[in-house]
Amino acid sequence: MHTGYSNAEGIRRPEKQVRDFASMLEVEIAGDHLDLPSFPEIALRVRRALSDEDASIDHVVRVVSAEPSLVVRLLQLGNSAALNPNGRRLTDLRATITRIGFNMARSATIAFAMSQLRRAEAYRGLEQQFNELWHASTRVAAVSFVVAKRLTKVNPELALLAGLLHTVGKLYLLTRAARVPEVLADPSYPALVAAWHTRIARAVLVNWDMAPPVVDAVQGFEACNREREGDIDLLDVLWAGRALAALGRPPESAPPELLDSHPARRLGLDAAACEVVLVESAREIDSLMSALGD
Repeated sequence: MHTGYSNAEGIRRPEKQVRDFASMLEVEIAGDHLDLPSFPEIALRVRRALSDEDASIDHVVRVVSAEPSLVVRLLQLGNSAALNPNGRRLTDLRATITRIGFNMARSATIAFAMSQLRRAEAYRGLEQQFNELWHASTRVAAVSFVVAKRLTKVNPELALLAGLLHTVGKLYLLTRAARVPEVLADPSYPALVAAWHTRIARAVLVNWDMAPPVVDAVQGFEACNREREGDIDLLDVLWAGRALAALGRPPESAPPELLDSHPARRLGLDAAACEVVLVESAREIDSLMSALGD
């Protein structure tokens, strides 16, 4: 009979480690205030300040100024080709936040905090996995911004934020699995990620008080390739953002199955539209990725 142990000393087999890991996730999701570990404290303070509808811009500037690296990130975003088409360079933080607005400032803060996880001592040895997730986040965020801006009436700022956050469940799983190397090494780990990451993402984003459309898009965009009624929404944009981001650089031709998909038809995403997003807007995409810290 299978006992779930490899020897008399009670060393657990990897498959049991995975089951125990999934049980732990169930408990964590059932609790309140699910959050990414190792988030910089400054990011939490800025997030709280930007979530306060009564916060003044001067208060936000004071909070942000406590972290020079975040100030640099915001200045880069404000001066990016996507947000500064006139090329009028900003060097002042207050003017930058005024230009980009609280929503984009919050996105930049989240980007800063998520990117810092790659450098945390606790995750040494996993730099490649963290870098791959972070590159996917920034690439999809930038492409989603352009898709929303060029092809839809969806708010591009929300599209960028949803793109940044579409891997947050996978990032959470990686931070947790880092403590249990047997889980990361187990062949079933990718299936575990596929089964759990959207549920975890929803729990984290609800805890962060993210706008419901962003939460719904991050949780549901992978399954939105079906006939749907209603206006084009953030689900469609995020689905297209990830699909187009996957075409690489320089972009390959969009395969017929992508263009024939339900979200693509809803968006009017044909070969010409792909060209607009990935080629004509390449400078915007690159500038956003750079500003987000890719």
